[in-house]
Parts: sequence; C-alpha cells; structure tokens
Amino acid sequence: MEWRLRQAGPGDAPALSLVAAASFLETFAGIITGPDMVRHCTTNSSPAKFDGWIADMSCVATLAEHPDGAAPIGYTLLVPPDLPVETDAHDIELRRIYALSLTRGTGLGRQLMARAIDDARALGRRRMLLGVLGINANARAFYERQGFVLAGTRQFKVGDTIYDDVIYARTL
Repeated sequence: MEWRLRQAGPGDAPALSLVAAASFLETFAGIITGPDMVRHCTTNSSPAKFDGWIADMSCVATLAEHPDGAAPIGYTLLVPPDLPVETDAHDIELRRIYALSLTRGTGLGRQLMARAIDDARALGRRRMLLGVLGINANARAFYERQGFVLAGTRQFKVGDTIYDDVIYARTL
C-alpha cells in the first residue's frame, strides 16, 4: 500500500484531531479508563491544540492519508522537548507517532518515523527524544528497532491516573 504522507497545514487540525483520538482509543482501550481517555483526547488532541502546533514554526505535524479517499490514518508530531531529561537546542521531541490498526504490517510506522527523522534534521536537530508507556511492549520494540535507546523515565498523568513512561533518545 502506498500511503500518502504530507506536512500538515492550515485546515488540517480537524483531521489530525480525529486520527489522534481514534488511535489513542485503539492503543489504550482497556488500559486507560473511558472517562479519562475522553477527557485526555478532548483536552490534548483538540483541533485548537493542533492548530497551535501547525502555526508554530518549531513544530512539525505530518499527516498520513489513505490513498483511496485521503482519510487520515496516522500522524506524527515533532515539538520542542518537554521531558525530564537534559536537553539542548539541538534536541526535538517526537511527541506523537500513531497509525490506525488497519495499517499494521504495511510499513506505515517506518515511513512515519523516517519522515519525522528527515523533518527533525531539516530543523537542524541532532537528537530525537520520545516518551512511551513503559508497558507498551510493541511500541518499545518498534522504537528500539528504529535505533532508540533508553534515556530516562517519567510519570505521565492521564485523568486521575499516573502511568510510568520510559524516555528514549536517538542521535540523528
């Protein structure tokens, strides 16, 4: 399958918000409670939040679309780092990388990661950081296959529950 990847621009926030909520639900149903999930997505993945990232020149959002009809099926979001590890101006955080389950095994995850790395390099960054739920073995294995190594830990709150995350880093 030839997925379409493009940098998100003005007007793409609703599509990003939709795929963000859908992929978060697919990934964390059964781990995060329904009310906490809804609150988290409406707060942290709203169209207004994505509009802000799209307008910020230090951020890059990439939208993955299905080749038949351009439905949003995945995305990445690069932002200045906000993680509890030492960072500098050459670092960037891969805040989000998600793809809907219909894309599993198609290479979309690798395509999204390659695009995020290219975008980070284009911004002059030399290291990419990311946080991931510590018990998410599939995601951790994917990041490790992509050359990421453990760089720290953090606690991440969704609703009223605190989760243990690990922080990964990769030299670009």
